[in-house]
Amino acid sequence: MAGEAIKLIVGLGNPGTEYARTRHNAGFQFVDELARRCDTNFRTDSRHKAELARAQIGSADLWLLKPMCYMNHSGDAVRSIATFYKVPVQSILVAYDDLDFAAGVVRLKQGGGAAGHNGMRDVIAQMGDAFWRLRIGIGHPGDRSLVLDYVLGRPPAAEAQLIRDALLAAADCVPVLLADGAQAAMMRLHSREGAQAPAN
Repeated sequence: MAGEAIKLIVGLGNPGTEYARTRHNAGFQFVDELARRCDTNFRTDSRHKAELARAQIGSADLWLLKPMCYMNHSGDAVRSIATFYKVPVQSILVAYDDLDFAAGVVRLKQGGGAAGHNGMRDVIAQMGDAFWRLRIGIGHPGDRSLVLDYVLGRPPAAEAQLIRDALLAAADCVPVLLADGAQAAMMRLHSREGAQAPAN
């Protein structure tokens, strides 16, 4: 089974220590974990408004990206890097927090809409919607008026551990995605115990 030709993995989040452990920075946490496993470091690339790292995952050589232009303008960095390194949109994977899934749930898919996520909305506006997505569940506060404070807040310890476990499982599946393809990666990721849990 042929693997997916992913050349750029993007984690969405907000720069700054005040946002570091918030729910909205789950995407940053994911690419940080990949960088740790690859023994590589992010470097600031002001040309592209980003932090960028080169990573070797199995036989795949790719880029890890954290946009530094704040969530609502994430597409600026993604478009800049993709254009500079000639990465087609189908070879991009974007990881981000998702209110529609409970903490601990993570989903892989290609294409689709933004579902109210401002960072995703900006990436889609600048890149189209054909890229891969890793949707990291963070749960929902139960009322739309509470969403902003919720996503910019830090989860309690038990919830943070569920999100961490999901990130680790997703990181485990990246080599599968690259070597064996999306179906194999989805089967492994989506069959995790508790992976069907509904949002809060």
